[in-house]
Amino acid sequence: MEQSDTQITDLFIIGGGINGCGIARDAAGRGLSVTLAEMNDLASATSSASTKLFHGGLRYLEYFEFRLVREALIERETLLRAMPHISWPMRFVLPYHPDMRFDSETPTSRLLGTVMPWMKGRRPAWLIRLGLLMYDNLGGRKILPGTSSLNLRTAPEGAPLQDKFETAYEYSDCWVEDSRLVILNARDAEARGARILVGTKVLSAERSEDVWQITVQDCESGETRELRARMLINAGGPWVGDIIRTKIRSNSREGVRLVRGSHIVTPRLYDHDKCYFFQGEDGRIIFAIPYEQDFTLIGTTDQDHPDPSEPPVCTEAEQDYLCAFASKYFKKPISRDDIVWTYSGVRPLYDDGAQSATAATRDYTLKVDAEGGAPVLNVFGGKITTYRRLAESAMEKVAEHFPDLSGPWTAGVALPGGDFPVDGVEALVAGLKADYGFLTDKWAHRLVHAYGTEARIILGNAVQADDLGVDFGATLTERELEWLMDKEYARTAQDVIWRRNKLGLRLKPEQVEQIEAWMQKRRQQQLKTAQ
Repeated sequence: MEQSDTQITDLFIIGGGINGCGIARDAAGRGLSVTLAEMNDLASATSSASTKLFHGGLRYLEYFEFRLVREALIERETLLRAMPHISWPMRFVLPYHPDMRFDSETPTSRLLGTVMPWMKGRRPAWLIRLGLLMYDNLGGRKILPGTSSLNLRTAPEGAPLQDKFETAYEYSDCWVEDSRLVILNARDAEARGARILVGTKVLSAERSEDVWQITVQDCESGETRELRARMLINAGGPWVGDIIRTKIRSNSREGVRLVRGSHIVTPRLYDHDKCYFFQGEDGRIIFAIPYEQDFTLIGTTDQDHPDPSEPPVCTEAEQDYLCAFASKYFKKPISRDDIVWTYSGVRPLYDDGAQSATAATRDYTLKVDAEGGAPVLNVFGGKITTYRRLAESAMEKVAEHFPDLSGPWTAGVALPGGDFPVDGVEALVAGLKADYGFLTDKWAHRLVHAYGTEARIILGNAVQADDLGVDFGATLTERELEWLMDKEYARTAQDVIWRRNKLGLRLKPEQVEQIEAWMQKRRQQQLKTAQ
């Protein structure tokens, strides 16, 4: 049943990133009425700017974050089963050289330096093997293969690397299309009764006894309206602290630490489909990952970013840092001239007082403030791998105020388009190509990895490519744009080419302008029809 502005919603969620949309889906599936407001596009900030990995976080073991790593490792396989179209297993290659030295202040390095002072500045092979053994066994793997060793002198994975690297360890983690994960959670939440308001800014929220009075503004028309809810959830990501101070004016003493993570994208640097895990002399790590078939993604950095209103960008210094870091491993040096795209996001980490941005915890913290009437739940931190568990933990807090709430349900429940086996992608691709003879292999793979079983709904009864309407380039058609606008909340060309897909890497500026013009014309027609 559609909600109206006069109704009192059970939950009002501020923020359309992965945490907000994940909580909305879980809550709606338990029968709560939910309204979610996002001032920009869904996944427009942190949730579209990750390193695109479902991973336990191998390096977090050095910080003794065993609970976080174990939960994330368990989640990898839970999520693979629910979204095999937008996530898939990936093997990670960790090159090792005995002369490696690291300027690291992790708890593990400090302990090693105290017990074995001659090991200061080193990550010995036995320590890496111990970490990988724990990584293999903490989460009870069932789908993903375990760790193995590679001889880089003979293995193809050694070909792109400098000759000094003779040995590597290979382990499993997973890839995820981060912004599509957000969209699919929002769609499933809406299918279960939630109301998703995109381009809607929260101006203020005030307690009126046991109800929140929330003033929102349509960012396009400027119109404001009043909504009411029994409980507020602040999942504002980088703006979580600002929302606490200026929108709900809470006395919460919890703090957020904003850390910028930047990435660069280059033309494809090697031929195989595995990711490299590189260790730096500064104690940090970066990944080099196969990306969008023809590119390599390299990241990330860790820099404090104090002001959430300042758009994050990958600075020239960060670009130089990532190029120099990767060039210490690859035979062919990488320079800024090789970069075709950069992106940067701000991680809203819980402020645990860590000295460096790298050391700040990636775990999540949930705090309820019920002083003065209606409760608010503030969400700090988290990582994309544990978003579903974060939502379950949030619902445990919500249940204290809704005592008849049902229990957890999302584990393994497919997201839209994900209702097929983990190893079923190639079968889906083959089926599409057989039934739609005009599809190229790359086109079919792109559709399956974006839409899974719903790709057939988009293609419909098309017999030839022309049946899909205008061809905007890079296999993006009018039929797909209609789907993205009608089903996936897209309003602008930027929503489409950077968050619903990454075709911005392939489209020319004039093609992007054509997409924008087409979308705005269609949007105006829809608004006229709705009046």
